[in-house]
Amino acid sequence: MDRPPDDNRLGRAYAAPEVTVFYDRGRCRHYAECVGGLPQVFDPARRPWIRADLADAQAVAEVVRRCPTGALHYRLAVDAPEEPTCPTIITRDPAGPLLVRGELVLDTPEGPLVETRAALCACGSTQNQPFCDGACGVNAGASGGTRDQAEESP
Repeated sequence: MDRPPDDNRLGRAYAAPEVTVFYDRGRCRHYAECVGGLPQVFDPARRPWIRADLADAQAVAEVVRRCPTGALHYRLAVDAPEEPTCPTIITRDPAGPLLVRGELVLDTPEGPLVETRAALCACGSTQNQPFCDGACGVNAGASGGTRDQAEESP
């Protein structure tokens, strides 16, 4: 599948015939929505740790959309890209970042980044502006959950 020019900003690509998953390690805050959602695809004990070929492409896309930080993205071979949440939702994780979902344009050191999900730094100590990098100890304890209430409603 052809990669648009901005895919290099999405992280490392893990390709399968029907879906490519992108992982940006610097944005991951280990909420583990991926590991809990499809453990056969996302297995941190295996190398490569992402095997998108081990599940249906739509199921992989659904689990990737659960990632609250935007560390995971996907590109389907034959379907439309991820649609942003509307209206935009901002949720504060008591352990650290602001979890944002919606039609986002983020100001980064590399220039504007169009995004649908992000964990933004709330403490001001990050070295990965505007994203949370865990400088405040966000990964010191267990996460209290990540899904927005709007996503869980029927």
